[in-house]
Amino acid sequence: MKLQEYTESKHNFEECMKCTVCTAYCPVLQVNPRYPGPKQAGPDGERLRLKDPFFFHYALKYCMNCKRCEVACPSDVKVADLIQAARIKYDRSKPKLRDRILASTDFMGSLARPFAPVVNGVTGLGVTKTLLDATLKIDRNRTFPKYSGRSFERWLSRREKEQAAFPEQVSYFHGCYVNYNFPQLGKDLVKVLNALGVGVRLLDKEKCCGIAMITNGMTEQATRHAQHNVAVIGKAVAEGRKVVTTSSSCTLTIREEYPNLLGVDNAAVRDSLMIATRFVFEKLERGATLRFRPDFHKKVAYHTPCHMEKLGWGVFSEKILRMIPGVEFTLLDSNCCGIAGTYGFKKENYAASQAIGAPLFDQIRTINPDVVACDCETCKWQIEMSTGYAVANPISILAEALE
Repeated sequence: MKLQEYTESKHNFEECMKCTVCTAYCPVLQVNPRYPGPKQAGPDGERLRLKDPFFFHYALKYCMNCKRCEVACPSDVKVADLIQAARIKYDRSKPKLRDRILASTDFMGSLARPFAPVVNGVTGLGVTKTLLDATLKIDRNRTFPKYSGRSFERWLSRREKEQAAFPEQVSYFHGCYVNYNFPQLGKDLVKVLNALGVGVRLLDKEKCCGIAMITNGMTEQATRHAQHNVAVIGKAVAEGRKVVTTSSSCTLTIREEYPNLLGVDNAAVRDSLMIATRFVFEKLERGATLRFRPDFHKKVAYHTPCHMEKLGWGVFSEKILRMIPGVEFTLLDSNCCGIAGTYGFKKENYAASQAIGAPLFDQIRTINPDVVACDCETCKWQIEMSTGYAVANPISILAEALE
């Protein structure tokens, strides 16, 4: 077989010194022997794939793209990017109908919203779960997120004049979850930012960040979404506004995955996009104040999502929660919850997903908090389903504590 000409990888596998620390930190490898592990699938495999695509292996699909290997790597090798880029470049299999449904969050949300009570009732039925398990291989044990009958975009658009009256303005990349599933989180953000003298504006018709499309082989669709989102975020930035988010995965995707995996240049907007807890913390550090309820008390355990660890921004959510009077705070150990977006919905991944999350679930039960705080919506679904404990975004807890 003819070997391709060797070319240097843009994901710096050459810096790998084979220490295997990424292997030790990989949550998938601990529970799924079919996965070769991040070192073999990433840097080692890339050396071979650059010589001949024959060496691409479909076991790379078991990578969750949690980025824990990249957080652990002492040489800053983009291990997860190597794996995902290889899947994008060499995987010739077409996404299954199931994968397209799970990844098309904007489309499915717009279909479900007008019939939210019916959809929520039907997807919660045992017979529905059994049918989806048999036909689409969506595991019958998985609990589906509920849809809202009204969108966040509609709610905020009706308050456009009210928000415009504030002296400072930000734009909000709310994401599919806030718009279709849980508008209350967006409302909580508006409450917090208004208390800081900041008005909140919608972006000009944002699209899904595309993270589920990337991991489910829908690269062309993800690229179109990325190009659109960079353009609308760029418009807000050009008008002098920062852009805040409440989802760690949306934030990481727009800041890191767009250029690294999709080749979409986001240099003009990257530094103006940040998670809301960082924005709030920086306002408070500069002298802004908030008034808190004297009767507020909650035992809060904070789970740092994997993508939040990769961003290095979990500290801002932790500091925000610690400064709320009446919060009894516990920082949970660094563990992956196991769901990884759509990964844990798939029948072939469900057992591994739950096994990965087991140490986290056990610690939460031991601590017995009033609420688990977390910046990722899919972590919320996984923890609530697997433990029975309520999960709230740190912004929602802050909003509840305000006077």
